[in-house]
Amino acid sequence: MENIGRVLLVTDVQRDFCKGGALAVPDGDAVVGPINRLAQNYDLVVLTQDWHPPNHQSFASQHPGRVPFEEVDFRYGLQTLWPDHCVQGTPGAEFHPNLSIPHAALILRKGFRAGVDSYSAFAEADGTVTGLGAYLRDREVRFVDCVGLATDFCVAWSAEDAARQGFRVRVFQDACRAIDINGSLAAAWARLSARGVALVKMG
Repeated sequence: MENIGRVLLVTDVQRDFCKGGALAVPDGDAVVGPINRLAQNYDLVVLTQDWHPPNHQSFASQHPGRVPFEEVDFRYGLQTLWPDHCVQGTPGAEFHPNLSIPHAALILRKGFRAGVDSYSAFAEADGTVTGLGAYLRDREVRFVDCVGLATDFCVAWSAEDAARQGFRVRVFQDACRAIDINGSLAAAWARLSARGVALVKMG
């Protein structure tokens, strides 16, 4: 292993975001092999896990007359409504069965508060910090490398927040896949580039 001072942040590689899942990301399964290989080069790996209660307010099912992928106003801003997914304790919330990173140091669960969504590993949608930034700084991490699902939501938000907290950030494009709703992928790339996030390939 190598990459001292660097963490690999593996975002939401879970059954519900892969083929056959409740919120399947197109070609989502394709990230598993590359992430497994990449993780072997890191001493520090952090996994995130979407972990929603059954009544999570980001679920369209909780809003009569609404459908998935609509946007609604929440107290913290616009919120995309999703199909029910990654419900706590269900098979869909489990990591992909082929994800193999036994040396991962931390599993950070997000989205477990019913009224607040959480795309980023660093802060929930209402601004509540998760503590990941402090965890990484205590371990003298300066560089955050991002992979996982989905590029244009949880990966991008985590990468932005990491940059905002002063880390140097890379996103491995070939170890991510996007949902791409209404141009969300292009918008995410533009935001990341503006933040100084490097978009790279494993090569």
